[in-house]
Amino acid sequence: MIHVSETFALHTVQDFLTDQERAQLNKICDNELPPAARGGDLARHERAPESAQTVLQAAFERALPAIRQVLPAMAAAAPWEYAELRAGDLVPVHIDGISDVHRRPRRIGRVSVVVQAAQEGGEFYVATSSSPALWRADGEVGEREGFAPGMRLTRGEQPHLLHGASPHAGTGWAEELPKTHWYTDARPGVAVAYGAQLMHGVTPVTRGVLRKFVTDLLDAPAA
Repeated sequence: MIHVSETFALHTVQDFLTDQERAQLNKICDNELPPAARGGDLARHERAPESAQTVLQAAFERALPAIRQVLPAMAAAAPWEYAELRAGDLVPVHIDGISDVHRRPRRIGRVSVVVQAAQEGGEFYVATSSSPALWRADGEVGEREGFAPGMRLTRGEQPHLLHGASPHAGTGWAEELPKTHWYTDARPGVAVAYGAQLMHGVTPVTRGVLRKFVTDLLDAPAA
């Protein structure tokens, strides 16, 4: 059963990647990703190569007990994606959301891990708000769908990475909400796990290149 608290969770796994694994993943980024995925006119989000999937899945399996402390309904991870942000790139504040409450497995969270930090900028942050505009008007689920009774659902939006955008660029309603930002200082190799209904984003990269891998955290498939 999925509880609202885990869909708003924020947690870190400090030893998610070893230094050797991080070096291996950076080498994969250098040698196995096509040029378009390593920069160009737009920040990119790509499915990670199979060699990277193997490294990341092994790390994820080691971290399962730690992640389940705050996301107990989580059972598996989706295939990993690679994101690269260069100077001018950002991820606007947004909520990934729970796309389909009836179709299992459902996304209940996300986890990201940086393998190369930008020299300046590119900070991951979460945002909180008590605004009623955060919530879907028809968004209430319960035990029949596999959620805690009376659980409410937020609105959701999934923007693409933005290139060369203003630091205040947004994707609509989430940007307009009154909210408080909470910035993280997670170093490369530390996994940041966060609930699917938690607002979050990445500040503009102003110098250097940010490399990170991201995946969905899923509940168990239907029996």
